Amino acid sequence: MSQFSPRSIRRRLAAPALAAIVLVATALATVHAQERERDQMPEQYTWNLADIYPSEAAWRTAKDSLARDASRIDQFKGRLGSSAKTLADALDTWFSLDKELSRLYVYSSLLADQDTRDAHNQGLRSEMQQLGSDLAAKGAYLEPEILRLPKGTIEKFAATEPRLKPYRFYLDDIARRAPHTLSEPEEKLLAGLGPLAGSPSNTYGILSNADFPYPTVTLSDGKQVVVNQANFTAYRGVTNRADREKVMSAFFTALGRFGRTYGSTMNGEVQKVGYFAKARNYPSALAYRLDEPNIPESVYTRLVDGVNKNLSTFHRYLNLRKRMMGLSELHYYDLYAPLVGSVDLKYTPEEAQAHILEAVKPLGPEYGSVIQRAFKERWIDLFPNPGKRSGAYSNGGAYDVHPYMLINYNGRYDDMSTLAHELGHTMQSYFSNKTQPYSTAGYPIFVAEVASTFNESLLIDHMLKSIKDEDARLAILGNYLENIKSTVFRQTQFAEFELRMHEMLAKGQPITGDAMAKLYMDITKKYYGHDQKVCVVDDYIQHEWSYIPHFYRDFYVFQYATSFTASEALAQKVKAGDAAATKRYLSFLSAGGSKYPIDLLKEAGVDMTTDEPLALTVKEMNRVMDEMEKILASRR
Repeated sequence: MSQFSPRSIRRRLAAPALAAIVLVATALATVHAQERERDQMPEQYTWNLADIYPSEAAWRTAKDSLARDASRIDQFKGRLGSSAKTLADALDTWFSLDKELSRLYVYSSLLADQDTRDAHNQGLRSEMQQLGSDLAAKGAYLEPEILRLPKGTIEKFAATEPRLKPYRFYLDDIARRAPHTLSEPEEKLLAGLGPLAGSPSNTYGILSNADFPYPTVTLSDGKQVVVNQANFTAYRGVTNRADREKVMSAFFTALGRFGRTYGSTMNGEVQKVGYFAKARNYPSALAYRLDEPNIPESVYTRLVDGVNKNLSTFHRYLNLRKRMMGLSELHYYDLYAPLVGSVDLKYTPEEAQAHILEAVKPLGPEYGSVIQRAFKERWIDLFPNPGKRSGAYSNGGAYDVHPYMLINYNGRYDDMSTLAHELGHTMQSYFSNKTQPYSTAGYPIFVAEVASTFNESLLIDHMLKSIKDEDARLAILGNYLENIKSTVFRQTQFAEFELRMHEMLAKGQPITGDAMAKLYMDITKKYYGHDQKVCVVDDYIQHEWSYIPHFYRDFYVFQYATSFTASEALAQKVKAGDAAATKRYLSFLSAGGSKYPIDLLKEAGVDMTTDEPLALTVKEMNRVMDEMEKILASRR
């Protein structure tokens, strides 16, 4: 997942959300890596934050300087239409302040994520949220004042002042959003709500990553394991069926005991979005969230409807999993176990790096050389440690530095795939920051997962070319199906849950832990074919909704699915050796946010307003299952 800092100030004031995914090294045991304290980690496997600021003291000096400089934006108030030079000066000032805020925020956020138990570092991030809110309030007059300029003023100014060129897309977008831009006092009031708006997400994060009393279970070998978030992802897929059932049951049952608390934080998030939607005159929360990147609501609803129409293909995969695992009845706790138990694919970070570099060769030497820099120059924080933020992400918000990656590496094949995934984000941030001015470097979330899943597709293609063993091929092909399951079907399941949840609020229905559990269970049973006896969804799965941090980035998760289908369509052409398609894709990586996401993808070669991307993904999914079933049939 790509993690965004507050670029631009007016849009990203709440704390960034994180995704969950994982990676192993020779020096550390596969599952026990999370037990090693951070100060015991080999330096080469930790990120080097000194590239952003050499010390916390230097960060503090820069932060205090920004706080003093924030008043520089005041001098342009009421004067934006006086001349092209004045407007350019104002925008140069505004975006330079924003760029420094983003750099400061990234540093504090990465520090906080190293150890979520560290109250001091959490405080640094909170300081940045407050400073971002204060700065947004100071600049709240900009857009309303620009909208009040006489018709034709922007065009006239842009024709005479070259410095306005980098801001033309921004200025045109302001005009597009005019019906939802409020008066200066109202914009200032909304901007001041920034720290409050982040409270549900912050509370959820601290509870889930630092304060939650996770249960301890005794496994079949007598080992006792604390089932925290890191251990849950590591143990839910163990080969011993009784152990994985015990781990999943204990984890979700424990979450269920805090259902009222999680219901309260979720209610705060949903209420917040509903409030902002109404304040900005949008008909719904979905319309509000999709309007910023100018994505038609039909793209969201088309995805949900399309996936529902293709659940039979998903059920085919689940039945194939049941067959390959030799089960008479497939349960939800079986979904993360290896499809081929005799194959234990393990990769050190060095091996993973070598495979990834080979896989991305179709994208050219510069692409590979930057990935090498990421390893060599310590852009990556690789291993789990107590208190470290769960999951994985790439953060490219330090525009003048380089992207950073947080990983929790445990050494399996899917961990290598995760590394390739996050490197995809890193490459898009690197090329966009290198090519675009700051004002258009931040790419839209809608396209953020394209580069990451594109890398995964290249990796699978490379591995299948080099692996001839049938069991290993089955494992790799199965991993591809797992990617589709988790990225397309599971994320759309989340998207449907999220949509129904916000619709409940709009209808005046309560958002409580019990209500969310029932809604989640109903949707999950539908997707996994519980009533058709495809996969048994045990009762405790109703609490899984409270495990998903993405619900605090409202209407975010559907973009995993759309990005996957987009990347699949683009990758097929690149893997086929289409030089023009490769050139278009690299241009897409360098485009940042210079156009709306639908337009960026159209130029790259895929139209997300149609059913074609999903249809191509489903077709490829069926092709892979055909190949797997052919291998299985040959063994009879």
